[in-house]
Amino acid sequence: MNRLRLVALIPLLAFLGGCNMVVMAPAGDIAAQQRDLVVISTVLMLLIIVPVMALTIFFAWRYRASNRDATYKPDWDHSTGLELVIWAAPLLIIIALGAITWMGTHLLDPYRKLDRIAAGRPVPEAAKPLEVEVVALDWKWLFIYPEQGIATVNELAAPVDRPIHFRITASSVMNSFYIPALAGMIYAMPAMQTRLHAVINHPGRYQGFSANYSGAGFSGMRFGFLGLSEGDFAGWVAKAKAAGGTLDRAAYLELERPSENVPVKFFAATEPKLFDLIRNLCVQPGKMCMSEMMALDAKGGLGLAGIHTTLPLAYDKYSRRGGEAPFGLQPGYIASICTVEEAKAMMAQVPADTTPRDLTPMRGLGLPLPALAPRRPQSFSELLSQARPSNS
Repeated sequence: MNRLRLVALIPLLAFLGGCNMVVMAPAGDIAAQQRDLVVISTVLMLLIIVPVMALTIFFAWRYRASNRDATYKPDWDHSTGLELVIWAAPLLIIIALGAITWMGTHLLDPYRKLDRIAAGRPVPEAAKPLEVEVVALDWKWLFIYPEQGIATVNELAAPVDRPIHFRITASSVMNSFYIPALAGMIYAMPAMQTRLHAVINHPGRYQGFSANYSGAGFSGMRFGFLGLSEGDFAGWVAKAKAAGGTLDRAAYLELERPSENVPVKFFAATEPKLFDLIRNLCVQPGKMCMSEMMALDAKGGLGLAGIHTTLPLAYDKYSRRGGEAPFGLQPGYIASICTVEEAKAMMAQVPADTTPRDLTPMRGLGLPLPALAPRRPQSFSELLSQARPSNS
């Protein structure tokens, strides 16, 4: 009967054929090095685990109560040789694991620029990394290519053997950017920026997704990653440019709204520095950026006069776009600081025949200040006599 049960379980092993072993057979050099770390660490730990498990079975069988041939030593309590083996072997393995972990932590730091594109293949000196800006939305992925001037939704592409530099952020809640075939998981957090350097070594279509639960549409937050040749990548960029459309502030604010199972979409052009606006939570025109607020804080803040201006600027994506706040309508104040570039752009829009404003400060009701006689400096004895109380 037991044999029949085992035979019945054998067909269930066929379902294991659907398992994806991409983590153990990645297509990118960074993911391959991470796989090697996992394999080496596992083997080193098994050097202790396997002998311990085997010896546990051996001792249980060798010194069972029914074995009369086993040596019986009820007073035995110490063996120097055995103590050396028990302590030396784990200590050496811990030292080896510590060294591997230390080297891997620094060599595979996601912020560290690549020094090779594959084993034995250093990065060419003339190679320029592909810049990609990643935004985790609810519940989709936005990819901005600042050099190519395009943006895509739920599809990412990169040339084979070319370093990729990712800048990653999120619009509302924390997510995680993960392409198992390319590199490890990197968190995407609102108002913050994380980085990842990676390279894809084999052409193909791979899957990327969010590995951090972020709400109802989390299961559909997946995207395709294409490893292409240089020629095919140029054709993919041309396809995006032919799709038309511009990802400006208004288009982004509409795209940012929660939506599920969003199909692939292309934008032929993007607004400059849109990623920085997203990261600083100030895509909406007129809203103070996080970087501006932090700059004010670094200088000591706006003081008491600025409390009523900055206090209501809590980040609420929808209440300031025509919706209602969670606890009803509240008065809103907008404070923004123009950069030099924005000031120049605004001045360029002013018609040439516009009469300049009179910036002369007004005093009183438009009247000049009365003439004030200069005060004579007082001596120390005069000041002392004024401060001394009178006898009356």
